[in-house]
Amino acid sequence: MTRQFEGQSVIITGAGKGIGRACVIEMASRGAKVVAMARTQSDLDSLMQETGCTSINVDLMNNDAARAAMKKAGTCDFLINCAGTNVLESVLNMTEEGYEAVMGINLRAALICAQEFARARVAASGGGAILNVTSIAGHRGFEEHMCYAASKAGLEGATRVMAKELGAHGIRVNAVSPTVTMTELAAAAWSDPAKKDPMMVRHPIGRFAEVADVAKSIVMLLGDDAPMITGAVLPIDGGFLAV
Repeated sequence: MTRQFEGQSVIITGAGKGIGRACVIEMASRGAKVVAMARTQSDLDSLMQETGCTSINVDLMNNDAARAAMKKAGTCDFLINCAGTNVLESVLNMTEEGYEAVMGINLRAALICAQEFARARVAASGGGAILNVTSIAGHRGFEEHMCYAASKAGLEGATRVMAKELGAHGIRVNAVSPTVTMTELAAAAWSDPAKKDPMMVRHPIGRFAEVADVAKSIVMLLGDDAPMITGAVLPIDGGFLAV
């Protein structure tokens, strides 16, 4: 495998599990120096052993802690905002606690991390790229996903604003919008065949995504082969949004 990111560095939030963990493995295998952020120290310990990454244990729900973690990470070339959570609540049963948990991690924390990353890049004369992980839930209405959908649609809107404002500094900002991806979070949400089967028939490619599928698409958008791509939201959905 080519070490295309040799000499470059990346901050990855939500690195302990799922898509974030796959991104750590993929970026490290391609030569990047990885700063992995996650809440669970045991996840970070195993990642450090597997990939040689640097780790920062942080709860991104805490705004001050999120800013401090970004400052500790230092000026890096890339940021991948993977940290995410979901609380399955219907419109009628939404709780304030569920709203705060989902919006706090999926949207507010991502914006704070992007802001701190961008400030550091501008101070270092610009350049670099931000990649935000959203979801097809921001494009289609799924039951019990109201706050999740709002957070992901909001992050896509913010991605476009970031691309507009940061382009003058040479900073590209894009998002990927995965379909159901086989993380622990998704397995809990989509384990019921009554829910899973109707979704599966909407995927022309015939399967849900694996975490490595998403990580490889993220790598593509961060690399030198995508120099004119910014402000884009790339579906990684096996054709779900096309049919």
